[in-house]
Amino acid sequence: MASSFYGGGAPMRGVCLALVFAAVVSIATGTAAAANYAQESLDRYFRIEYQVEASAARPVVSGYVYNMHPGLPVDRMQLAIEALDASGKVVGSSSTWIPGGVPAGNRSYFSASVVLATSYRVQVLFLDWGKGGGS
Repeated sequence: MASSFYGGGAPMRGVCLALVFAAVVSIATGTAAAANYAQESLDRYFRIEYQVEASAARPVVSGYVYNMHPGLPVDRMQLAIEALDASGKVVGSSSTWIPGGVPAGNRSYFSASVVLATSYRVQVLFLDWGKGGGS
């Protein structure tokens, strides 16, 4: 009886490996959609307006992301915030998620603590397009 149990291990191992492979491919293709956009393409769909607020602990970068695509909402979006010195060199970085995504043709608010720097650059790091076609 023990031999039939262990004898079935090889096919089960193959099934497990197939499931792991399918999960990895699924995850990779989901994030690859966002990674395939050039910054110029993202600039066509999104505008980011922000300000820096001084704070006793750490400065805060806050503002709005505007989704200029007329028919596609963004379900999930993450922004990269780079801290720059006077020469434009990156001296720190952080990221923040946009809670609730960004509706099509609308805007969403964001806010994040950052390291002290001369200036900042905010760009789309990750996004998942939602389903369009109605409200």
